[in-house]
Amino acid sequence: MTSLAKPQVPGQVKHYLQFSDLNREEYDYLLKRSAWLKAKFKSYETWHPLHDRTLAMIFEKHSTRTRLSFEAGIHQLGGHAVYLNTRDTQLGRGEPVEDAAQVISRMTDIIMIRTFGQEVIERFASNSRVPVINGLTNEFHPCQVLADIFTFVEARGPIQGKTVTWVGDANNMAYTWLQAAECLNFQLRFSAPDGYQLDPARLTANAVKHLTICVDPKEACEGADLVSTDVWTSMGYEAENTSRMNAFQDWMVDEELMALAKPDALFMHCLPAHRGEEVSAGVIDGPQSIVWEEAENRLHVQKALMEYLLCGRLD
Repeated sequence: MTSLAKPQVPGQVKHYLQFSDLNREEYDYLLKRSAWLKAKFKSYETWHPLHDRTLAMIFEKHSTRTRLSFEAGIHQLGGHAVYLNTRDTQLGRGEPVEDAAQVISRMTDIIMIRTFGQEVIERFASNSRVPVINGLTNEFHPCQVLADIFTFVEARGPIQGKTVTWVGDANNMAYTWLQAAECLNFQLRFSAPDGYQLDPARLTANAVKHLTICVDPKEACEGADLVSTDVWTSMGYEAENTSRMNAFQDWMVDEELMALAKPDALFMHCLPAHRGEEVSAGVIDGPQSIVWEEAENRLHVQKALMEYLLCGRLD
């Protein structure tokens, strides 16, 4: 079997470091391709376009869904994964990111990085000869939001013109949802307590057209098509846990908040979840929750993404 991956041309490599790196047409393709790949997976049909290709997975942050979905995904596409933890590599001993990128990208075909600062992954990509994918940074989480959008489309059809509500702080998910709203033309409502608002310096003029900031989470959920949230204390912010627990007490997505959304509204959470904190057990385990499909779909959209970055369009 021969790989369908195309040779990468230095200086023309396409990376996926934030949601805005791709356009509407590319997302339309990826969503359709994700559905096609998922159908083959469910039917136990072999599809190996990345035969003998290697994915390097670099982790500085803990992971369950990201590691499993990328490792299983590259295997299902016919390739192999190499797990690298910064604690066990020269990156953890001070090797410059630029040097590591030069070496790792000469030995592999595609790279996924899950780290803290966006600046790190940008530097790495600038020195990589192969595509680099953002598996999560403090600033953005594009693969998760891509999976969330695919999950919504599967269940409710096109997301264009819909209303997505984010209840929680201005974290990497919130900023990625905003980029998605701008790219795919839907509305994002954002609600968080004082001190946890979006940074105006990170909001483009066009993005603001797709954003409504709501002081009251009830106002944010009114008539929404999708309600999403995340833990109140993300990785790297553990020292703020007590203050965050106090600040977000009125921002738990419970049955009362979900009742304000449309009757067929969906609930999503990128997981892991803390029942009784950012979401009630009745919501996350209830009939409007689609979190398990959302988690599974990380596998399918990332397969479509890796295939696209290495092979281009195959339809």
